[in-house]
Parts: sequence; C-alpha cells; structure tokens
Amino acid sequence: MRGVVLYGALGKFTWRMLATVLAGQGVVVFLGALVARGLADAQGHDSGTALLWVGTALAVLCFLAAGLMRRSWGVTLGWLIQVATFASAAVVPAMLGVGLIFLVLWVGSLVVCRRVEDQVAARQGSGAPG
Repeated sequence: MRGVVLYGALGKFTWRMLATVLAGQGVVVFLGALVARGLADAQGHDSGTALLWVGTALAVLCFLAAGLMRRSWGVTLGWLIQVATFASAAVVPAMLGVGLIFLVLWVGSLVVCRRVEDQVAARQGSGAPG
C-alpha cells in the first residue's frame, strides 16, 4: 500500500486526522488504565496503582504524539503507540478490541487522507477550480 508510511513528513490533512485518532485513543487508553487498576484491586493484587500509572503514561504519550504529528518521526511514534495499545491487552483483554479499532482508524486515515491530498494536489496542479 502506497499510503501506509512508517516515517516521514505528512500532509496537513493527514497529520490532522492522525492527531485526532491519537487524541481519541488517549482518552480510551486512560479509561483502560482505570479498568486495569480496578481489576487488579478486585483480584487483590498490589499492582493496581502501577498499572494505573503505566496506562496514564501511555495515554499522555498518545496526546504528546498527537501534538508531534507534524514532525517526520511523529508517524513512527504513532505506530509505536498502536503496538503499545495492543500490548496493554495482556492486562485488560478488552484492549485488544480497542487496539483493533484504533489500528483501523490509524491505517484508514493514512491511506485515505494521503489519497485525498494527492487528488487535491493534482487538481491544483491542473488549474481546475475546487
């Protein structure tokens, strides 16, 4: 697929959509951290607070990456966050579904937004209105 990139500069529309995906992901990951803490506490494990901090750190990283999408390595950081979201399913199995949903949004945004940007560039290059 031509639209899926791991590193490099993105067009304005693409990085804005990816930042939106990461911001939404950050909210859901934080909620997952709260669930992880609750599960640990309910099962009598002492790891609840640590899980909350790790999940909160991942959520903050989502927001940070959203702000860094303009950088050439921002998309790489976004991919690492997708992997970390899947890894969180080891603690909260429902995060596997969350990871799949946000991966589809991530890849879809990369592919579709880059295609839109290519079409806009072609239209502007041909002098067509629009």
